[in-house]
Amino acid sequence: MQRIDWRREAPRLLRDYAQLVPGSVLVGAAFAWFFLAHDIAPGGVTGIAAVLSSVTGMGVGLLSFLINLPLFLLGFKRVGWRFALRSFIAMSILSASIDLLPMRDPAGDMLLASLFGGALMGVGLGMVVRAGATTGGTDMAAGVLHSLLPFLSTPVILLGIDGLVILAAGVRFGAQAGFYALLACFVSTHAMDVVIKGFNTAMQFTVITSNEDEIMRRILHEMDRGCTRIKAAGAYSGKPVGMLMCVVPRMEAARLKKIVSEADPRAFMTVCDVNEVLGEGFSAEGK
Repeated sequence: MQRIDWRREAPRLLRDYAQLVPGSVLVGAAFAWFFLAHDIAPGGVTGIAAVLSSVTGMGVGLLSFLINLPLFLLGFKRVGWRFALRSFIAMSILSASIDLLPMRDPAGDMLLASLFGGALMGVGLGMVVRAGATTGGTDMAAGVLHSLLPFLSTPVILLGIDGLVILAAGVRFGAQAGFYALLACFVSTHAMDVVIKGFNTAMQFTVITSNEDEIMRRILHEMDRGCTRIKAAGAYSGKPVGMLMCVVPRMEAARLKKIVSEADPRAFMTVCDVNEVLGEGFSAEGK
């Protein structure tokens, strides 16, 4: 059995659990403070629990825990013990948070509740995912179903589960609640995406030019940025062409465009968004 180097692992564990614990509480707060007061059930196991709670009278958190438990047992071997343990901790904290946090309605409106609740849930879920865990057993259930039905991808199965939960919520709480649950799901997905990808966004430039030396010199000296020269050739002519690749923060994008256009007005340039940049001159997170 491989020994664990705790000196090396401890800082990483602290960093992960510093995201996992508050992230799980934030998801619980989204339900306790926004969703439950307006019967919004935005998919997942917790959404199922919200629907069942209206029938049984049991706490949403307790029901969520009871539903998740067999799903975790089913998917434990598939995902590995580390991921399963972290996910079980996150799920337990989420379930407890929903039932223990005081019920509030700060939004006072179904639309505001779906928007702010969705954003809060997305931020919390993003933090949990960055910590290497999940808060619900639907991911594991989707994995098990995918192994039984390999022609269906895991994202499609997850989408189907969430769709059925929202449909059930619409039947139980009314069509309006179902539509607001869809809105909350949409906001949550985008908020989670931002947190997972990070805020260290940038822009990547690919430049095909006949004056690569001048452009590269100006990027290095005027912008103090790195640049990569790539060997390339024209598909029709077969002749070598100058090709550069450079990643810069958004605030410096206009400056780089100006340098390229001044050095070579005929340069061919493509620009695309980069969600996160790690390395020299940018964030060192994740190393």
